[in-house]
Amino acid sequence: MKIFHAEKWPKLLVLFLVMLKIGTFTFGGGWSIITQLQAELIEKRGWVRKEDLLDYTSVGRSVPGIMVINICVMIGYRIGGALYGAVAAVGVALPSIVVLSVVAVFYNKLIDNVYIARAMVGVRAAVVPIIVGAVAELKSAALRNKRQYAIAVGAFFLCLFTPVSNLLVVVLGAGVGLLWKVLEEHNVIP
Repeated sequence: MKIFHAEKWPKLLVLFLVMLKIGTFTFGGGWSIITQLQAELIEKRGWVRKEDLLDYTSVGRSVPGIMVINICVMIGYRIGGALYGAVAAVGVALPSIVVLSVVAVFYNKLIDNVYIARAMVGVRAAVVPIIVGAVAELKSAALRNKRQYAIAVGAFFLCLFTPVSNLLVVVLGAGVGLLWKVLEEHNVIP
């Protein structure tokens, strides 16, 4: 079995560089990266659809591991298979690994620096509109009918008011969606 096909290298390199760019210039945690993934992979390159990104985000958030890495592995896999998934994960994670290694070396000097603490307050505040924008953009792909809105509201209340895990909320959402479809097909509900 031949793993390294020469014709894959240009797209593989582009994927690595795109993920490296996203990993380098996205601040504020996992949710803020969704906007960058959408801009680079959906709008600019057409490698995945909005629905795909939404599905990958749902699964990536619900399974063990780092959400961003999970999402990028699935995106890479969708684009070109397992090698692409691994390259996407390395590309997006590499900037964090480098920065965290440097921070670890200088941690004692940075932890008490008031300027760094204030800068992080500003970064956290600036990330909120980025996350809200990503959610608003993906909403159109996720919520198209009353059934989907009902499932979303139910999931929201489960997340907000119960100790139910995210994975269970996603599994319950899938189950309700499937049950609803079966009941519609059998004319039990309109």
